[in-house]
Amino acid sequence: MRSEIVVVGGGAGGLELACKLGRKLGAGKVSLVDSRLYHIWKPSLHEVAAGTLDIHQEGLSYQMLAHDNGFTFIYGAMTALDIASSRVTVAAIGSADDEVLPERSLEFGKLVIAVGSTSNYFGVPGAAENTISLNATEDAEHFRLKLLRLMTMADQRRAHPPAATELRSGKDSVDIVIIGGGATGVELAAELREASNIYASYGFERLDALRDVQLTLLEGAPRILSPLPAKVSDAALALLHERAIKVVTGCKVTAIGPAEVTDADGNRYPADLCVWAAGIRAPQWLAALGLPTGRNGQIEVDQRLQVKGVANVYALGDCAACVDAKGLTVPPRAQAAHQQAAYLLDCFVRQQKGQPAPAKGYVYTDYGSLVSVGNSTSVGSLMGALQGFNWFVEGMFARMMYVSLHLMHHRAVLGTVRTGLLALARFLIRRTAPLVKLH
Repeated sequence: MRSEIVVVGGGAGGLELACKLGRKLGAGKVSLVDSRLYHIWKPSLHEVAAGTLDIHQEGLSYQMLAHDNGFTFIYGAMTALDIASSRVTVAAIGSADDEVLPERSLEFGKLVIAVGSTSNYFGVPGAAENTISLNATEDAEHFRLKLLRLMTMADQRRAHPPAATELRSGKDSVDIVIIGGGATGVELAAELREASNIYASYGFERLDALRDVQLTLLEGAPRILSPLPAKVSDAALALLHERAIKVVTGCKVTAIGPAEVTDADGNRYPADLCVWAAGIRAPQWLAALGLPTGRNGQIEVDQRLQVKGVANVYALGDCAACVDAKGLTVPPRAQAAHQQAAYLLDCFVRQQKGQPAPAKGYVYTDYGSLVSVGNSTSVGSLMGALQGFNWFVEGMFARMMYVSLHLMHHRAVLGTVRTGLLALARFLIRRTAPLVKLH
């Protein structure tokens, strides 16, 4: 099988590029390869983990999007790259005894690698074995189910307290430790506090969220949200404190066990559930493709997002190490992936029309950052580097801006009318469904 343009990775940037190219170039020109059948906007995974967002309602089918946008969906994980013959290998689906799809080879004219990122544990003992990272929907669902089980057990202990003469086994509270005070860690902590209050209204009547669900956020830097302006950090910290979330800054985690986290000062934090949100790196399998990789395993690309020294192979998003045309290192943010997808879209459409490439390389524009602190409020800074100042925003206005980012992504892949209808449908469904997923 051959495709003029093959995009590997159906995250925010890769999917937007495939959809827009499919609509521009027509059927049969573009293929999208992904190991999953459904797309979830990664910044919303903390809501899936807390149970406030149902992936079965939120997920967008790649097959549906392929049909609607004119690209071909290839189900499976990329496992190899043959640069000389311009081919990628896609893994089989199913087991050896029950194979659904065989291993496939896909020839390309241009290849775009947009496989995102995974967790960077920085060599901390026990981190990989004893924490959950919100890298994909299955991670968030695993966390949610484990949380539901722990809360059920805690509720039952409150319902059947031991006699005074009996020895108490275990403890009453559910202790959750989140390592990393960046956007993911802060958003998850706030969402879990709100969710724990809601769970108490749906059958967990004996649980008191503030008493029975203990939330601790550990951050190695002097303040949370350290890449953002101090005013944003201070506002987020105040909101977390209002929600009875313990925040420890300047905390270097040195070991993680099955039931506790230890820091460099010898402090121990009990942990029934531990989330790692302290750093990212490119997927390790990229190093085996024969492409130049740098710090954190990212693929090295030039200012036009082409892999250095390799013709017709490009990379974008978290998996790409890019220094833009202004000499700035591009951060691993969703807005960067969106901008890079738009840049490659322009390049590829021009090439298809026989027009010259854009005169300039890709330039990253920082439009600021927004952080959700629960369902009712957000904090952040708008404008970023534009005009040399930051505009601090908080409260309901910031929350509306945060929600609009998700809708803008949906609009890129679904179109304006369908995005509006989908938003309305989800609003109505939430009026007839529990506020948290209970199964």
